[in-house]
Amino acid sequence: MKKKILIISGGISKERVISLETGRQVAKELTKNSYNIKIIEPDFKLLDVIKSFKPKVIFNALHGQFGEDGYIQTILETTNIPYTHSGVISSAIAMDKDLSKKIFVKNNILTPKYFLYSFDKKISELIKIIDKKLKFPVIIKPINEGSSVNVFICTKQNISRKLKLLKNYKKIIIEKFIPGREIQAAVIGSKKLGAIELRPRRKFYDYEAKYNSKAKTEHIIPVNLSRKNYKKIMNLALKAHRLINCKGVTRSDFKYYNGKFYLLEINTQPGMTSLSLVPEIALYHGISFIKLIELILKDASTNK
Repeated sequence: MKKKILIISGGISKERVISLETGRQVAKELTKNSYNIKIIEPDFKLLDVIKSFKPKVIFNALHGQFGEDGYIQTILETTNIPYTHSGVISSAIAMDKDLSKKIFVKNNILTPKYFLYSFDKKISELIKIIDKKLKFPVIIKPINEGSSVNVFICTKQNISRKLKLLKNYKKIIIEKFIPGREIQAAVIGSKKLGAIELRPRRKFYDYEAKYNSKAKTEHIIPVNLSRKNYKKIMNLALKAHRLINCKGVTRSDFKYYNGKFYLLEINTQPGMTSLSLVPEIALYHGISFIKLIELILKDASTNK
């Protein structure tokens, strides 16, 4: 009989729906392959369920705040049971876009210029700062959300209106908008998995483009890059993965413009839904969905 796997999904973040779908997809695949599966929400019963079910590995299917920022990982550390994906510190660093960008810059990984904004200036003053430091258009986004939640492209004309949508965040990132191609690269364990290019019909690969099938983002694999540039982007993804000491699978999001790769962010909990990129990349390289899941489980087991 195959081993017990506890899947944690759902949660309280803005990515709850995606997390539930990831959990369902992973559970469905594992159940088909004779694993003993239990799915649970990360509520006050979590530790009791872990204690009674006694899983061999915990599959963390949570996305967003609480699920990939070190909080749930801190709780799971107390169980002494292997869990998937990155640990406490790595998860916290990757989720904090300001902190991770500082690490990228320090280690010569190109990333868009940015500054932090805490809603402490008038719009006219902010526009002057942007004109001086970044130039329009810019991207505004929360420091610690995933799946492109509340990410907007702003011009001088719409920045005031867009900022109001983020007023509940104490501090946000204002980042130089980089045009060009959207290319995402995946790493699992210490190995380069592969890359995929995205051509969204929307202005950029935002939440709708990622998870709404009607948005019809075009997925291009293999990516049309020279061998040299393909090797470069995969080396950058692996470098970022190692710098933050990530485990399991990560997906690094890049913009390719004027012959340069700009790393936007690294995701320690990439989605595992029917529209998700990592399973698609894996399948292209001959790794089925169940095999991908088993590689993630194995990495958790051997790296705890």
